[in-house]
Amino acid sequence: MSQVHVSQHPLVAHKLTVLRDEQTDHRSFRELMRELALLLVYEATQDVRLNPRQVKTPMGYAQGSKLVDAIGLVPVLRAGLGMVEGALMLLPSVQVWHIGLYRDEHTLRPVQYYNRLPDAPTVEVCLILDPMLATGGSAVATVDILKKWGVPRIKYVGLIAAPEGVKRLSEAHPDVPIHIAAIDERLNEVGFIVPGLGDAGDRQFGT
Repeated sequence: MSQVHVSQHPLVAHKLTVLRDEQTDHRSFRELMRELALLLVYEATQDVRLNPRQVKTPMGYAQGSKLVDAIGLVPVLRAGLGMVEGALMLLPSVQVWHIGLYRDEHTLRPVQYYNRLPDAPTVEVCLILDPMLATGGSAVATVDILKKWGVPRIKYVGLIAAPEGVKRLSEAHPDVPIHIAAIDERLNEVGFIVPGLGDAGDRQFGT
């Protein structure tokens, strides 16, 4: 699937391994989430549009570039919150909106409980931040919301995906690139990624 991009960066592989470790404490987990988000957002924004810009240096004038695309971050509550700070370190001027979804434990289907998007989109690119692409239900629902809102370009940025989630998101929205650190083996009977890292929300917030 051409829209699936699994990072090959050595730092991503190293930090993800530490993140998975059940001995990693909550504080370290949050720091690693931030660092991984920065690295993955860096990779996901390689095709944003630029305009030429000239600046004056102490030694003369230099031809450079200025970012054209307005970018929005959409962390999926609550686990996606851990990725926002890293993205903001790289893109400090972006807009941030939140979409709240939880997975019904019986049906494994997403249920929306929060959405404060403006009436009309004010960006050209939205990056969905959600660390775990498990069943794919929340990711598909979030893309549905953003497309209905009218965003021209949408990308999914996560940490770990199950093959089932990748397949579901890719089939529902083949125009949405997926940027992740790893694709794991499978989902278990209750919809958790194996081997995964457990519940990303619980581990970062200590709940």
